[in-house]
Amino acid sequence: MESNFVDYVKILCRSGKGGRGSMHLRHVKYNPNGGPDGGDGGRGGSIILRGNHNYWTLLHLKYERHIFAEHGGNGGRDKCHGTDGKDVYIDVPCGTVVYDAETGKYVCDVTYDGQEVVLLKGGRGGLGNYQFRSATNQAPRYAQPGEPMQEMTVILELKLLADVGLVGFPNAGKSTLLSSLSNARPKIANYPFTTMEPSLGIVGYRDGKSFVMADIPGIIEGASEGKGLGLRFLRHIERNSLLLFMVPGDTDDIKREYEILLNELSQFNPEMLDKHRVLAITKCDLLDDELVEMLREELASLSSPEGTSVPIVFISAVAGKGLDELKDVLWRELNAESNKLAAVMAEDTLVHRDKDMTRFAAELADEGEDEDIEYVDDSEIEDIEDYDDFEYEADE
Repeated sequence: MESNFVDYVKILCRSGKGGRGSMHLRHVKYNPNGGPDGGDGGRGGSIILRGNHNYWTLLHLKYERHIFAEHGGNGGRDKCHGTDGKDVYIDVPCGTVVYDAETGKYVCDVTYDGQEVVLLKGGRGGLGNYQFRSATNQAPRYAQPGEPMQEMTVILELKLLADVGLVGFPNAGKSTLLSSLSNARPKIANYPFTTMEPSLGIVGYRDGKSFVMADIPGIIEGASEGKGLGLRFLRHIERNSLLLFMVPGDTDDIKREYEILLNELSQFNPEMLDKHRVLAITKCDLLDDELVEMLREELASLSSPEGTSVPIVFISAVAGKGLDELKDVLWRELNAESNKLAAVMAEDTLVHRDKDMTRFAAELADEGEDEDIEYVDDSEIEDIEDYDDFEYEADE
């Protein structure tokens, strides 16, 4: 069964061209020398992205391959202004990033509800000959053509917005933890790569407070080279404030697995290593108290980006052990002054990297977006090269 979670969409967008100005001289019975009265052309419609918190995937855009705005109307006699083309609004979930499908260059992003970003601006309408009248040129016989339309094939890519992102190997207990702390119901089974798409859950805290947790499919060593599910889902935790690393307590070398996860993050985006981190040792119901203390001392040497030791929590989502302590630690780290300052700085200086087109092509193929978009010829589109195309209009 095809998943309803769509985080890649490839669309051909085209704004409207501006209407041409009118070249008209007024000749009526009682005003034979009325002079120029050609009106201006209307502006073309724009393509505008709008953040909408009611959407959480790009499913509603998956089969909308072409989005065209209206052209502006031509100017008319009696100084009539051409009609403006209607703008087209594309509602997208918050956290959507736009790239040029031809080059992979970053174009823009939409981060909050109600935000509007002009993706392609409609062409301005041309001026009618009425605008060119002067004392020395009382009957101008020319007008302006409208500005041409803009066209671009874009990739809309969703990056989930959450407070806490879960990072771990397959079967580390990420989905079990999310289902225990929130009302989310991700798929849980005793085999690797059970989670095939990201999941979001709202974790309740004391006094009616809450935070959002994101679960992504597990990564393995060599994911940066395409092994397993690769790194395509890691973009969903790029915007998270805090990373929760999860390593099972029955792992032979917990520290080594933690370092492997860090290395895979650095391969994807080195800036992710600057985020606050918490390490959760899962399935600790299999460990006795003596082993827990020994592991705590062994892992105390792990350092965070701030130079302090990484907070370590021993939990068991199945037995409900350590979950309250984990929420306390997560809430404390989320509201730490250093984390708030880092979030503000990241918001002001957020730099989006251009897409690596070699990896980008593989991701598009996985999403079924590798087919070329058919470019539809618009019969109403006219190329106005010069002013000779304008007809001279006169009343009898």
